[in-house]
Amino acid sequence: MALNDPQWGKKNNDGPPDLDELFRRFNRKLSELLGRKPPAGGSGGPPVTPTSLPGGAWLIPGILAAIWIATGFYIVDASSKGVVLRFGKLQEITDPGPRWHLPWPIESKEIVNVSALHTADIGFRGNSKASKVPEESLMLTDDLNIVDVQFAVQYLAVDPKAVLFNNRSYEANGEDLVRQAAETATRQIVGQSKMDYVLNEGRTEVAERSGKLMQEILDRYKTGIKISRVNMQNAQPPEQVQQAFDDANKANQDRERQINEGQAYANDILPKAEGSASRLRAEANGYQQRVIASAEGDASRFKQVLGEYRKAPAVMRERLYLDMMQQVLSSTTKIVVDQKSSNNMLYLPLDKLMQSSGDGAASIVPQASVVRPEDAQPSSDAQGQRTRDLFRSRERESR
Repeated sequence: MALNDPQWGKKNNDGPPDLDELFRRFNRKLSELLGRKPPAGGSGGPPVTPTSLPGGAWLIPGILAAIWIATGFYIVDASSKGVVLRFGKLQEITDPGPRWHLPWPIESKEIVNVSALHTADIGFRGNSKASKVPEESLMLTDDLNIVDVQFAVQYLAVDPKAVLFNNRSYEANGEDLVRQAAETATRQIVGQSKMDYVLNEGRTEVAERSGKLMQEILDRYKTGIKISRVNMQNAQPPEQVQQAFDDANKANQDRERQINEGQAYANDILPKAEGSASRLRAEANGYQQRVIASAEGDASRFKQVLGEYRKAPAVMRERLYLDMMQQVLSSTTKIVVDQKSSNNMLYLPLDKLMQSSGDGAASIVPQASVVRPEDAQPSSDAQGQRTRDLFRSRERESR
């Protein structure tokens, strides 16, 4: 009777099924499958055992051996490497594809993904603002200030042998080891830099230098891990001093702005001042050369006059006097006045006559004007000037 028989529990006084009958039915069906005729009595005959089958003594061990051998087959993905261990010792590193190794417990395998890009977060977990880790992110700078630095490290497991045998935390993809190396390297770089440099213009350079130092540390311990990139997520002062730092930062920005404005003003004024100074220097040099040349010319002329004066002193004195009088009288008003007449005074404006001499032949002959003394009363200055001119003319006549 089958276990799912609806009459289960209703026959034979609701007792359990007959196990012998069930086993005989199973033997009969197995014999039919193997091509043997069931016994004529229909009672089932002797039970079928593995030893009663052809080669049945090796059937179960063969099946078990086949299953054991089949457990040695495995497939390595295109992005991974297979590592075969024989009694825990490295046997070989296999390439991607279907592979086989001696089944357990003789050999075992490990699959290492050498193309996957892993990420280790330092100073935070997940969201940098929500889940901070202060014991990792707070670092001391060279000027004894504390900064809160949060960054992420991307890395690859490129050497399966080194990853398995030189890294305890392989199950976590080496994240703990990378995190420790990254924290050590970053603390060293930040400790050698100023606070303003880390927070402002030096963030990219700090990340690059930290990545190089991380790789050196990991290579020193032969971890088989390669740093791909270091991303600086955040760099700021601690929250307790954030407001004071913002005020100081604004003051620094105002200072830089004023410096830039002063520099712009200097760039505008200095070229003009330099141009004016250059012009003044050029004019001074020109004046210097002109004065020197004039002085040299006067000295040379004086030497020539001195030589001629030594030859004929009287002639040279007369000539010098005439040249000087010509130079002086050429820029003064020249009037001839005759006061010998009793009541009339002859007035000849020579400079006016000379200016009008070029207008025509009619104006060549001057017309003398008679002026009465009471009509023309010159001022004392004019009269004194005329008196001096008259004395000079008489002196020339006497000479």
